[in-house]
Amino acid sequence: MEPTVGTTPPRVMTIAGTDSGGGAGIAADLRTFAACGVHGCLAVCAVTVQNSVGVTGVHTIPVDTIAGQISTVASDIGLQAAKTGMLANAEIIEAVARACDGCGIGAGLATPFVVDPVAASMHGDPLLAAEALDAYRHVLFPRATLVTPNLDEIRLLVGHDVHDRDGQYAAATALHALGPGAVLVKGGHLAEDTDGCLDLLYDGDTAVELPGPRFDTGHTHGGGDSLAAAIASGLARGLDLEAAVRFGKHYIVEAVRHAYPLGAGHGPVSALWAGRPWWDDPS
Repeated sequence: MEPTVGTTPPRVMTIAGTDSGGGAGIAADLRTFAACGVHGCLAVCAVTVQNSVGVTGVHTIPVDTIAGQISTVASDIGLQAAKTGMLANAEIIEAVARACDGCGIGAGLATPFVVDPVAASMHGDPLLAAEALDAYRHVLFPRATLVTPNLDEIRLLVGHDVHDRDGQYAAATALHALGPGAVLVKGGHLAEDTDGCLDLLYDGDTAVELPGPRFDTGHTHGGGDSLAAAIASGLARGLDLEAAVRFGKHYIVEAVRHAYPLGAGHGPVSALWAGRPWWDDPS
């Protein structure tokens, strides 16, 4: 259905860090929000010095400024969903949790909350200190409607080294025990000879397997951010959790299918597949 001209779309906030190369972080989230038909708002938690090869610097934002961005937007514009990305340290994670509590964002509250626990680099290296991982486990996960870790983040968070479907189920159980409403164990980092990319959604009672194709590409930068942002968009549009995850899965499959090279390293997944190329015919 085409949106009515002048109608305000659902609003979703990303609480995350920047990527100066535009491939991941807040840039990827805002592209995804637009492609999914929602209005994107943002709370910047960190500014990175980054390109397609890697991150060479991080500047964190004061926690009062982070919390102020969340509360100011929520009280005026209103939010139908929120999601997190890079939160950098335990102090920021705790400040985000307090701010979300005050704005009714989180499991059992008015606004769904997708927590993408950015804790490992594309190469699997840890990005967070032990106290930040503890803050994810004990502060943010119990407030999450859904958590969306990749396999490297699962290894850091619950100690499960996942190699197959049985491992995904065991990891989902361990993660759910930390308190989120549901867990999405992503299969994109399974061995390349695995038949497709199987994601597993688990809510403590029911497990839903979400198969998808595997593409022969190294250009997947921002894929996790984009998937979580698309799921949050689906929730903001009024979908139930499973439908929102399927919505996000469809989005990310096409975004990876249309990924493009950028710079000397890993290119980003693409939001451009979802837009009509009006610039070819601006009339």
